[in-house]
Amino acid sequence: MKPFLNTTVKAVFDEYPPEIRRKMLVLREAIFAVAASEGVGQLEETLKWGEPAYITAETGCGSTIRMAWKKDKPAQYAMYFICTTNLVETFRTLFPYQFKYEGNRAIVFQETEDVDMDSLSICIAAALTYHRNKGRKQP
Repeated sequence: MKPFLNTTVKAVFDEYPPEIRRKMLVLREAIFAVAASEGVGQLEETLKWGEPAYITAETGCGSTIRMAWKKDKPAQYAMYFICTTNLVETFRTLFPYQFKYEGNRAIVFQETEDVDMDSLSICIAAALTYHRNKGRKQP
């Protein structure tokens, strides 16, 4: 597991229920792995609205990805994208059955389901290269 450099982000992960934390750590690892494979530079891991967020601060070539679990929906967690992009619309077109979506801002996962990590990695790559690839057809 990639070590946490930001202790406030680690503290948020530590507060999640154990099974949710385990699943969200898998998503976190996928974000860092995709960032490395896409050559987007070092990610900044920070909090936005009190939730873990990943920014391509070094290159500015991507759109922020945020993750969250909320107490009012304890059996689900989500990966959020900036709603003014076409990212979730693109994901919905590419993967109409692989994921559940929340409007134009999130992919929502249930605690009991297995995540299609191959498809999700394509979504993560599209977000992390959004500005670099704007104007080009997404994956």
